[in-house]
Amino acid sequence: MKFTKMHGIGNDYIYFNCFEETIKNPGELSIKLSDRHFGVGGDGIVLILPSNRADFRMRMFNADGSEGKMCGNASRCVGKYLYEKGLTKKRSIKLETLSGIKILDLNVVDEKVVSVKVNMGKPILVAKKIPVISDKEEVIDRELIINKEKYNITCISMGNP
Repeated sequence: MKFTKMHGIGNDYIYFNCFEETIKNPGELSIKLSDRHFGVGGDGIVLILPSNRADFRMRMFNADGSEGKMCGNASRCVGKYLYEKGLTKKRSIKLETLSGIKILDLNVVDEKVVSVKVNMGKPILVAKKIPVISDKEEVIDRELIINKEKYNITCISMGNP
C-alpha cells in the first residue's frame, strides 16, 4: 500500500491515490494509521478519487475513523498532489467534497506547486448550523469564561463542523 504524508498549516494527513489503490474500510484504516505511537501518525487519511461531478473527488477520514465533510488544508494538499504527480496539468481544479464542489487555484512555479487557494464558500455564523449551543442566533465576539479566565469568542463553520 502506497501513500503520501503531507501537511498544510499544521494539519497532517495521509493521502492515498485511489486511482491506484483500493481502500476497503477507510474509517478503520484511518484509526490505525493516524495513531502517533503505533501508526504513521496524523490527523487522518484522505482518499483521492475519480468524480462524476468534478475533476476529482476527495474523501477525508478523521483520526477517530469518522468521515469529515471538508478540510481546506487537506484539499490544498490534494491540489499539490494531483499536479505534481502528473494526474492533471490544470491550474484550476474542481474538487468534489461532501461540502460540495470546491475550486482549487494552483500557483505553479517551475512545475512545482508553491501555493493553493481554495474557495471554501461563505462562512456559517448561525449558531444552530455550526453547531454551537447558544441563546443567541450568532456567537460573534461573545465573552466566555473558562477557569476564571475571560475570552472573547466567535463561532464559525466553513463547512466541516
